[in-house]
Parts: sequence; C-alpha cells; structure tokens
Amino acid sequence: MATGKAPGKSYRKGITLMDAVKRFDTEEKAETWFVSQRWPGGVTCPFCESDRISVIANRKPQPYRCKACRKHFSVKTDSLLHSSNLPLSKWAIAFYLFNTSLKGVSSMKLHRDLGITQKSAWYMGQRIREMWSPVADRFAGPTEADETYIGGKEGNKHEAKKLHAGRGAVGKAPVVGLLDRPTNQIKTQVVESTDGSTLKGFVHMNTEFTAQVYTDEARAYEGLNRPHEAVSHSANEYVRGMAHTNGLESHWALFKRGLDGTYHHVSVKHLPRYTSEFSGRHNTRPLDTENQMEGMVKRADGKRITYDRLIA
Repeated sequence: MATGKAPGKSYRKGITLMDAVKRFDTEEKAETWFVSQRWPGGVTCPFCESDRISVIANRKPQPYRCKACRKHFSVKTDSLLHSSNLPLSKWAIAFYLFNTSLKGVSSMKLHRDLGITQKSAWYMGQRIREMWSPVADRFAGPTEADETYIGGKEGNKHEAKKLHAGRGAVGKAPVVGLLDRPTNQIKTQVVESTDGSTLKGFVHMNTEFTAQVYTDEARAYEGLNRPHEAVSHSANEYVRGMAHTNGLESHWALFKRGLDGTYHHVSVKHLPRYTSEFSGRHNTRPLDTENQMEGMVKRADGKRITYDRLIA
C-alpha cells in the first residue's frame, strides 16, 4: 500500500489486469463470484425470495429451481444481466474495466478487449451505467452547486443542424450538480433548463435545510432557501474563504475529457446514464477495486433494461 505523497487514491487496494484475468479466467470462477456477491447468505429466489432452492445438475433450463414458486432462474435473472448471452467472465472483466478507467470505456474498446460485437458491447456498457445508482441521502453540507453544458459548438455543426439562436450554451444540454464537501459525494442530473426554479429546486430537493451552499454568481440561485454564498467568476473571483465551486468544476472537467476523448459523442437521450457513470465512479473511487466491483453486482439486483427500450 502506497503512503506519504503518492498520487491519486494511493491508499486504495487495486487489482492488476493480470490478476483480474486470472480471477475470472473460467466461467465457473466467475459464476461463483457473482453468486457469492448477489446472495452472500445463500441463494434465494429472485421471484419470491424463498431459500428453498434446488440445484439442477444438468443446469437445464437454468441452474436453480425454487421449490416454493417452482420457477427456474440463474444469477443473471431479474438483474441488469437478465437474458444476457454473454459469459459471466466477460461481465466481470467489464466491471473491472469500468471501475478502473476514470475517463470511461468505449463500446469499441469493449468490443476489442472482450471479443464481442460492438452492438453487444454498447448494450453492456449502458447496462453497467445503470448500476451506478445516485446517492439517495440529502447532503448536509457544506455543498457546492454548479451547472455545465454538454454538446458541440454551434459554429462547428453542419448547417442543417444549426439552431441559429445565438452562441454559447445554445443547442447544448444543461447538467446540474452538487458536491457535498464532508463526504465528497456528487449528485448530477440532466435538466431541461437552468432557470431559477429548476436549479433551486434541484438544490432544495437534495440538501438539508441547514446546508451551506456555495455557487457562482448565476442569477438563477438568487433567493435560494439555504445559507448561501456566491463567488463572482465574471470579476475573476474564484475563491473567497470557503466560497468556491472548484471541486465540482474539477468533476465537470474530468467528465468532459471523458466525453471528448473516450466517447466522442453522446446523445441527449443517453446522457443521463453517462452522467451517472462519472458521478458514480467518483463516489465509489475511495473504495478498493474489489469492493467497487462487488457494489455493482448488488446494485444490479432487481433492475432491468431492455435493448428495445434503449433504442426506442
């Protein structure tokens, strides 16, 4: 374990790529790991939660059968891996890659690294992004609030796609975020606009009434029903005592580098999953790599997302 002035989250216990491949080099090893993480107290039925389970020797039609509701199931059933034909060993390596790649993993890289089609890799990536659930608790503060805009510049767009409505944020998707300084947890959300009711509503919904909130000078935050201080970026004021939004702006910078350098283009339709990916990876980054991967299995339980829904 690194100490002293080592860079990054040096106190974390990581897993090397070689170790990850060895750990999941057979389907049996991968399935054993997934089962132990999803059902640490023993296999239970995903349909009725009964623990009266039979193990099917020939694994047909599924490895397990519930004696209570008589349904067959596997470790993938009723989770974000539901109906996936991809081996669990490849899912485990994908979990590893997503947790250790701070700027994300493109579907083309998954396609090449895992030996699957790009279509399957894209679907896999979208399901993994669903596993990063937003932080449920309200922030007690102090909290930073800020917004950013995602999308190409109007001047760089094809003439047919230009809105001819000005420059700056025109045609871009706004994303609002909060960073809770004591816990270093982040919440982000794609919003329709950055008007006062939207931004203040997001802050009110996700912070305690007594939470100190720091923002920039955007007029949308005026009248915020929280203890509030703002810095004036237009006057080149970025820090005044404890008042600044530098932590959240650092997150936006990493997020945009990931979008530009790894994903290149993200549609507004799928943008919420990418914001969840980057905020979720930030929130779990202090954990050891193994704990990060274990958390993904647990958060996948009981969730479903179909390919038809994704492309609808």
